[in-house]
Amino acid sequence: MPLNLISTANLETKMSLNGRIALVTGAGRGIGRAIAVALAKDGADIAVNYRRDDASAADAVAEIKALGRNARAFQASIEDLEQATNMVAAISQGMGPIGILVNNAGIASRGQSVANTEPAEMERVVRVHAFGPHYLSKLVIPMMRQQDRGDIVMISSVATDSYGAYGAPYNMGKAAMEGLAFTLAKEEHKNNIRTNIVAPPLVETDMGRRLVKARSGIEDLRQLDAHMPFGHVCQPDDIANVVRFLVSEANSYVNGQRIAVDGGGSASAPKFDDK
Repeated sequence: MPLNLISTANLETKMSLNGRIALVTGAGRGIGRAIAVALAKDGADIAVNYRRDDASAADAVAEIKALGRNARAFQASIEDLEQATNMVAAISQGMGPIGILVNNAGIASRGQSVANTEPAEMERVVRVHAFGPHYLSKLVIPMMRQQDRGDIVMISSVATDSYGAYGAPYNMGKAAMEGLAFTLAKEEHKNNIRTNIVAPPLVETDMGRRLVKARSGIEDLRQLDAHMPFGHVCQPDDIANVVRFLVSEANSYVNGQRIAVDGGGSASAPKFDDK
């Protein structure tokens, strides 16, 4: 057998997620959906968490099932401990023990200065980005410890590279999420659980479009392509491909790392924090 075929076969084996169950939060649309579909392509069964868009969640489940994998949608606000607890119990009873947790669900802050930010907004954004991942990690770690391997991936943001103005709730939430990840990486590696962070830049999603429109008035993200690394705005699949490596057997030794998927050029990309 030619060497290149042997290498390809070995890589496919290492990337296989057959027999593993992944919970991806915020998986009905955007980055979460891309991650859910990518992990399904590698053989995982997917629990699609969503908050309120029933139709998008159903579409995501249908797309995954078309790949021959099991998928179910679970509605829950992850920042609510009771809802998170009930969801994890339903997944483990209906699908099996969760071996991969991707904490992707997120919401944007409203672009106000600290002086003008309402306390309720700050609390809501931080709860989604920090409390929710903490709750879910706490709930799934006991079942991960009973498996051959566990993986937790936090989808953060390059916002924590610069902590730009007019985004304190979002910056605070993502910073806390990253602190959780670094802590878990040290606590759980002895149980063969890897915890890593993936930090996207502006990504072409509904949230990304809303952000750019609110800050700059630009509605077509193609107008930004020429200013971006490699000539295009980051795509959901660019993030998903990093996640699929991190949770696979191809990753044997990466733990407690923050990977910025910004094309190496977030410093030169357009900024939207000027008021």
